[in-house]
Amino acid sequence: MIEILPVVKVMVPGAVAFFIGIAATPFLTHYLYKYKLWRKDQKTKTISGEDARIVPTLASQQQETKVPRMGGIVIWASVAITVFLFWSLKEVFPSEAAEKLNFLSRNQTWLPFFTLIAASLVGLVDDVLVVTGKGRHVGGGLPLRMRIMIVLLIGAIGAWWFFTKLGVSGVMIPFAGEVSLGLLFIPLFMTVMLALFSGSIIDGIDGLAGGVLAIMFAAFAGIAFFQNQIDIAAFSTVVAGGLLAFLWFNIPPARFYMSETGMLGLTTTLTVIAFLTDAVVPLFLIAFPLFAASGSNIIQLISKKYFGRKLLRAAPIHHHFEALGWPPYKIVMRFWVLGAIFALLGMVLALVG
Repeated sequence: MIEILPVVKVMVPGAVAFFIGIAATPFLTHYLYKYKLWRKDQKTKTISGEDARIVPTLASQQQETKVPRMGGIVIWASVAITVFLFWSLKEVFPSEAAEKLNFLSRNQTWLPFFTLIAASLVGLVDDVLVVTGKGRHVGGGLPLRMRIMIVLLIGAIGAWWFFTKLGVSGVMIPFAGEVSLGLLFIPLFMTVMLALFSGSIIDGIDGLAGGVLAIMFAAFAGIAFFQNQIDIAAFSTVVAGGLLAFLWFNIPPARFYMSETGMLGLTTTLTVIAFLTDAVVPLFLIAFPLFAASGSNIIQLISKKYFGRKLLRAAPIHHHFEALGWPPYKIVMRFWVLGAIFALLGMVLALVG
């Protein structure tokens, strides 16, 4: 029989984060609309610097200069407030119950929490540059090369923590056991984090990124719970709760976009949680929507460069379906369905393998 306290510790903070996000959003959106914190001109260039001919004409892109960015603040702010509330309970009302409800711990949640806040603040800088028009490259904001270097730096710090503080130097291969990598663990960690970050381009249709990411964090909450890593499970549920609060206001018509302050923090944090739960291989199933988005972009670039033609009508792949005439809501809901199925498969692989 499942003990009641671990279930409460995992589920209640997630609900708290959701309601905090719901309550805080009107104040945030008032500020975002008051100061018109959206992109001032529509993005017309592809990631390779070429003119984008199809994507700017899609329905999902028509509101880009009318809807604020920085909606990701709802997610990480609600997580930070929830973490502080449950940590402060044991400080203000010292008791065994309050101590057990606190899920901020050195060996489980310090690193993902630090990663979420640090990377989200970097993303916030990028968003500020975009909405103020001070970015000096395609798409505005921080240059892509700089963002990649920042992600690699965060990955290096995280890998160092795992390697030196937690004594982790290998990965679990389902049905085969742990493979020791030694120092190669560090570049592997950094590569996985960069690969997940590349999936940030999924943030292109109202409700798409929020829904699939909520599913991913919920899946890792389940994995951590069954591994008895209750603090990680609680933290993952809190992130999922923040994402659901964001999604409440992001479903069509979106009140704001998640943008880089959400995607940068969430993708890097997901990497850390995958390594903490020893579910790096299952991660590639659980995060399938992110890899599908970035993979479709890579395939499109290769096809254009080496074969002189586009394989997809538009990239990433969700814009391809939109260009084929699929309504945005249909694309979003089908991505949610596929995300849930792949997340379940990933959970099975992590827990059985």
